[in-house]
Amino acid sequence: MWSREETNCSQDAEKTLMKKIEAIIKPFKLDEVKEALHEVGLQGITVTEAKGFGRQKGHTELYRGAEYVVDFLPKVKVEVVVEDSMVERALEAIQQAAHTGRIGDGKIFVSSVEEVIRIRTGEKGVDAV
Repeated sequence: MWSREETNCSQDAEKTLMKKIEAIIKPFKLDEVKEALHEVGLQGITVTEAKGFGRQKGHTELYRGAEYVVDFLPKVKVEVVVEDSMVERALEAIQQAAHTGRIGDGKIFVSSVEEVIRIRTGEKGVDAV
């Protein structure tokens, strides 16, 4: 009898491996990141407006004479799904385009993607990306 792990391994061998790259960046860097990804051959991205903080921990602002703590800073989340062979080029493009050298430049997360399905056509895997 086959174990679940053995079955998954044999199925994985047939599939092209894909990764999801999520980058949290400063909003004014979005156009540069989009252009950099386009230059390395990536066609589609998903962009979400986000708020958050890390080591930066927000800042204080003065409004009508009162001081307010702004904990959550505006950020942009960029998501792309790529074949394994494109991961390094995409990461380098994002990192170079989003870099300012200052606190709050952001973070990049990479995770495995098991399956992609294009809703309109039913295409699967890399063809759906």
